[in-house]
Amino acid sequence: MLLTLLVWLGLGLLLGLAEWPYQLLSELGFQLQQRLWLEAAAPVGLGVSLVFGGGVVLLLLAWGPLAAGRGGGLTPALQLQQNPESQAPLAHLDLRTQLRRLPLLVLTHVAGFSVGVESPSAALGAALLLAFRRRWPQLRAWSALPLPLVAAIGGGAGLGAAFRSPLLGAAYAIEELSRDKGLSLVLPTLLLAGSGAAVATKLGQPARLAGLELGGLSPDLWGWALLITLAGAVLGSLFVRLLIPLAAWLGQRLRQRRLLTALSVAALLAVLAVLSGGLSLNDGSLSLAAALQGDGGGSLATLLWRFAASLLSIAAGAPGGLMHDTMTLGSLLASPLTFLPVEARGQLAAIGAAALFAAANRTPLFCALFVFTLQGDPQLLLPLLLASAISTSLAERWRGRTWNEAQGQTARC
Repeated sequence: MLLTLLVWLGLGLLLGLAEWPYQLLSELGFQLQQRLWLEAAAPVGLGVSLVFGGGVVLLLLAWGPLAAGRGGGLTPALQLQQNPESQAPLAHLDLRTQLRRLPLLVLTHVAGFSVGVESPSAALGAALLLAFRRRWPQLRAWSALPLPLVAAIGGGAGLGAAFRSPLLGAAYAIEELSRDKGLSLVLPTLLLAGSGAAVATKLGQPARLAGLELGGLSPDLWGWALLITLAGAVLGSLFVRLLIPLAAWLGQRLRQRRLLTALSVAALLAVLAVLSGGLSLNDGSLSLAAALQGDGGGSLATLLWRFAASLLSIAAGAPGGLMHDTMTLGSLLASPLTFLPVEARGQLAAIGAAALFAAANRTPLFCALFVFTLQGDPQLLLPLLLASAISTSLAERWRGRTWNEAQGQTARC
């Protein structure tokens, strides 16, 4: 028992250290965004050149020699849940594939593609744990655990370590990654994520506002909260409805006319960056952090530019996920309410973030906890859970498949 505990804790430390490159690259993206776009004397021409040039090179590599590193990286782990006997997902869920992703991740953050590091972090955790299981299959820590469960534990722990929140990683493993929901999933995930979080850096996470105290949601704001929840459910459903066919169409174009399509996508992303003043770049954390504090983070026009940039970035196969993107889009739903106090705008931005995120992902507990983790105000936890649950329920009729489900089905075809 003691040996098993030490194995889990030791692997968690390795996982936390392995997340450093992703966190450093994310921080690089934020620094470039801040200095080249958001500062008063920012050299916008250099920013446009990086978005366009980096985007072209990224797409040519992602749809050419580095195709294995394209996308969020979790599709094989989800396929393994559906077909535990298949060896095909394991071939794409290994450490070599994660290494192939690094050049694409560098270009993603240099060019500012609108994706986050959540899915790559989870994929890295799953690949690392599966690699250790293949190398030492006799260890009692996992000798009795099926491969899909090991992948789910690693995936949840990878995300939890990257964002320094073991509970968040466990919620993700329960709702998204695993069909097994018992202690055999939860305890190892918490142990791995807990020790990993102890050595993970704070870089690349400017949206985390632990200790923020905005107070409880006052009765006169419940009407606005319901309205924003409904808007989040609609926009989250629409986001996925548009993303799935756009990804199929763009993928076909990138296979047939790679250079022309890469040039077109990169040019569009550069135009959107100019229109948004740089707020359409990266995973949106700079906007999200401001919105959750009630300081704005952008306008409804920013929401439009980010909506388009996120669709293009994810559909084109940039290595990243849509979690932060959908949270940022939801938080911007509160941007027109400038007549409300700052604290109220921050609360409603959090409601919008949870609602749109949950509508797009169908993981209500995880979505509410993620927004709560970033904002850190305990008095908002119940409203966030309610908004997330309501939005998820409404979106079932409107959204259809989630992005992960569509990815899994496409991969099987």
